[in-house]
Amino acid sequence: MEEMYAIAVLILSGILLARIIGKLKFPDVTAYLLAGILIGPSVLGLLSFEQVKSMEIISEVALAFIAFSVGSEMNIKNIQKIGGKILLVTIFEALGAFIIVSLGSHFIFKESWGFAIVLGSISCATAPAATLMVIKQYKAKGDLVDILIPVVALDDAVGIIIFGISSSIAIALQAGTGLALSTMVFAPLWEIIQAILIGLAFGFVFILASKKVKTDDELFSFSLAIIFLAAAASLYLKVSSLLALMAMGLLIANVGHVPRRYQSLIGNITPPIFIAFFVLSGADLNLKALTSVGAIGIFYVLGRVLGKLLGTYSSTKITGFGENIQKYLGLTLVPQAGVAIGLSLVASRILPDPYGSQVRTVILGATIIYELVGPLTAKYALTKAGQIESKKIKN
Repeated sequence: MEEMYAIAVLILSGILLARIIGKLKFPDVTAYLLAGILIGPSVLGLLSFEQVKSMEIISEVALAFIAFSVGSEMNIKNIQKIGGKILLVTIFEALGAFIIVSLGSHFIFKESWGFAIVLGSISCATAPAATLMVIKQYKAKGDLVDILIPVVALDDAVGIIIFGISSSIAIALQAGTGLALSTMVFAPLWEIIQAILIGLAFGFVFILASKKVKTDDELFSFSLAIIFLAAAASLYLKVSSLLALMAMGLLIANVGHVPRRYQSLIGNITPPIFIAFFVLSGADLNLKALTSVGAIGIFYVLGRVLGKLLGTYSSTKITGFGENIQKYLGLTLVPQAGVAIGLSLVASRILPDPYGSQVRTVILGATIIYELVGPLTAKYALTKAGQIESKKIKN
C-alpha cells in the first residue's frame, strides 16, 4: 500500500507543478525536480527517506528507456558523415571539464592530486535524461539536435574511461605504488566493450524475433522484455546499462529493417515513468548538502560548465561545425545527475576520509543546481539556435 501511495504522489505532484510552472515557461523536467524537492524528506516530508530509497527500481526502468531512446534516435548514416568529428567534440568537452576542475582543485584549493583528478573525472559526466526530455517536450529538431544526441550518447563512455584511469592513478598515489597500465586503461576499456557487446547481442535477438511477432500487443510486450533483460544482464555483470541500452537501440533502429512502430508503442508507457523518475530524483536530493559544499563546490559548478563551454566551442570550431553549434552546444551539456552520483559513490570508497565524503558532498550539492538550471539552459540554447518553433513553447 505504501508503494502505491508513493507512486501516486510522485506522478500527481509532477503533473500539478508542471501545470503551475509551465505558466512561467519553465520546462516540465524542472517542474518535476522541484516537485520532488517539495514532497521529499528535505521539505514537506510527504515521502520519507526510506520510501524514496525503496523505489530505486523506477530509476532503473526510466534510465533503461532513456538510454534505449538515445540509441534509437541515432542515425548511422548521419554519424558516418560526421563520426570522427562527433568523437572529437565529445572528448574535448569531457577533457575541458576535467582539466579545469582538476587543476583548479589542486592549485587554487590545494587539494591532493588524487582528490583533484577524481573530482575532475566525475565532472566529465553529463546527464542525458534532462536534456532529452526538453528535446522531446518541445519537439526540437535541427543541426544542433543532430549533433547533441550522439555527443550525449558517447559522453558516458568517455566519462567512464576517464574516471577509471583517474581513480586507478588516485589509488596508486594513495598507496605509493607504481601506476599499472592494465588498471589505468584496459580495465575501464574492457567494461565499455562488455556493455556494448551485451547491447548488440540483445539487439540482434530483437531484430530476429520481432519478425515473428504479429500483433502490436505482442511487439510491445516483447520490446519491454528485451529492454529489461539487457538492463538486467548489464547490472548483473556490473557494466554500464546505459551504454548497453544505447548500443541496443542504435542497432535495432539502423539494422534489419525492423518496423518502427515499436518506438511509438514504448512511447505510450514512458510519460508517467519519466515523471515519476524526475520527481523521485528531486526527492532524493538532500538540500543540506548545499550548505556544506563550500567554496570548492561553487568552483566545481562553475568550473565544469566553463570547461564544457570551452571544450565544445574549440572542438566545433576546429571541426568546422556551424555557428549555431559552436555557440550553443555547450549549454545543452550542463545537466549532471545519475552517472555522476554513481561515480561519486565509488570515489567515496576509493579516497580516504574526509576526502571521499567531500567528493560525494560536492557532487550531490552540484546535482541540485545542475538539474534545476540545466533544463533551462538547454531550452534557452535550443531556442536561440532555432531548434524549437516558437509556437511549441508554452505560453
